[in-house]
Amino acid sequence: MRRILFCASTASHLRRFHLPYLKAFHDAGWEVWTASPSGEKLPYADRGEALALVKSLVNLKNAQAVLAARGLLERGQFDAVSVHTTLAAAAVRAAALTLKKRPKIFYTCHGYLFSESDGPARRQLYLAPERLCARVTDVLMVMNREDREIAVKNRLSADGTVYSIPGMGVDLDRYTHRLTPEERLAARRRFGYTEKDFIFVYAAEFSARKNHALLLRAFAGAARRCPNARLLLAGNGDLRNQSIRLAQELGISGRVLFAGELSGMERIYPMCDAAVSTSRSEGLPFNIMEAMAAGLPVAATRVKGHADLIVPGRTGLLFAPDSPQDAAQAMTLLCRSPNLCAKLAASASLSLAPYALSAAQPRILSVYRDVFPGEI
Repeated sequence: MRRILFCASTASHLRRFHLPYLKAFHDAGWEVWTASPSGEKLPYADRGEALALVKSLVNLKNAQAVLAARGLLERGQFDAVSVHTTLAAAAVRAAALTLKKRPKIFYTCHGYLFSESDGPARRQLYLAPERLCARVTDVLMVMNREDREIAVKNRLSADGTVYSIPGMGVDLDRYTHRLTPEERLAARRRFGYTEKDFIFVYAAEFSARKNHALLLRAFAGAARRCPNARLLLAGNGDLRNQSIRLAQELGISGRVLFAGELSGMERIYPMCDAAVSTSRSEGLPFNIMEAMAAGLPVAATRVKGHADLIVPGRTGLLFAPDSPQDAAQAMTLLCRSPNLCAKLAASASLSLAPYALSAAQPRILSVYRDVFPGEI
């Protein structure tokens, strides 16, 4: 029986993005293991292993994670390893560098943590481990144009081949349900909103990369021009309390809801009016695709991942990634222009077909079949 390990820096990442792939291997007769810091055993997995990771590439504790990953690879005797998220991918591939006999390693890059526009110090900090691990990266999959250019230019796979994939695939059908006016109002009232409020939503972890500080400053500007504007922030993270303090300093606490983790965003998006993202970089963001599928116009930073999904003025709005003023202008435009919102939302939903799970999963599984023909 073939054996595969799926590894990521959180179990929630595996649960949210990869269950269809765990199921595909399980149904094909493979023994499926997963590894994450919690060691949680997920659906369709035969085993869940704990792999302690600290969310920083330069934290010395991750040297212990490399040793633990080496032990896991030796113990598991895997035929294939599917690594996801930068930290987990670096630890597992670094461990594989020390092995004489190793599995085939499939690395799905969900977004390199740097761009070509970054300064040389940042580029080298994040590019160095990718170059080091390239020779044990048998298969490299990337999700956007800029990451593909980075990977090809720097030869970040063993043979230089880079596969482009349309993300991991979104179950679009979950997000196409539209609420009746009565249902929409009832949903809003549960969160303290009224029918007249214009609700912006951002579903993201509170982290430096997701850049809530920029969003809060932008919203403060937009709120001065749009008295009915409200901001719903779904998620938790290390910078949540810092963001709450910033909202207080900006005088917008009464108009910003820090809702925490919300399950079932397919029920949240339809009660909102627009989605926004101020992320500094992305692979191919689920939150944007889900909001577009739910019929929301989107305003987002002009960065990789966003720029692959949004055609400015046609399927959404893009604004400068370092300008609260530019972001505030985009948010104000949406808040004041119902016709523009309707136009953007309609075009956006029509553009999503290539990113549907039904389109992405066969493409991704075909990459595995290239290495294991007839076995998946």
